[in-house]
Amino acid sequence: MKFTFTEKRIQVSDEIKDYARKKIGKLNRFFKNQTTEAFVTFSAERGRYRAEVTLHNNGMFYRVSELTSDMYASIDSACAAIEQQIRKNKARLEKRLREGAFEREIKPKLVSEDMEEGEGDKDEFKIVRTKKFFFKPMSPEEAILQMNLLKHEFFAFKNQEDDSFSVVYRRKNGGYGLISASDM
Repeated sequence: MKFTFTEKRIQVSDEIKDYARKKIGKLNRFFKNQTTEAFVTFSAERGRYRAEVTLHNNGMFYRVSELTSDMYASIDSACAAIEQQIRKNKARLEKRLREGAFEREIKPKLVSEDMEEGEGDKDEFKIVRTKKFFFKPMSPEEAILQMNLLKHEFFAFKNQEDDSFSVVYRRKNGGYGLISASDM
């Protein structure tokens, strides 16, 4: 497992980082020898300590953030919560969607560029950041699961049913919506 640590408004010791590596590293058993990236952010807010853990494996993201009075407790809580997310998602994929969905090997390309702010009118539309993603082919149900795991309001994906670009979103009145591109 590859780790990336970020510190916001706090300096953490190497002892805490090693503890996080040990605890989060145990989650690698769920991923069957696949490369997993762990992004861990430590921060302090009003005398409390937050540990935010994001795992990226095979095109799937798992994210959790825990806030407690002790950094070690925050790490423990985050590990327990993310383990629950992984188990829940794995069970859903295996039982409801199709066999072998969790082990499927997808190698996404992720390119992110920050555009420099140019000179011009304030009335112009400025694109200040551009991201390019590889869209993993998946069913709308899988996309909704991924959106919920990331706690986003929408999720773009390549629909495996008709090979179209699609977006699922959470509706304000409850439920989900699906937008698909079509030829005219």
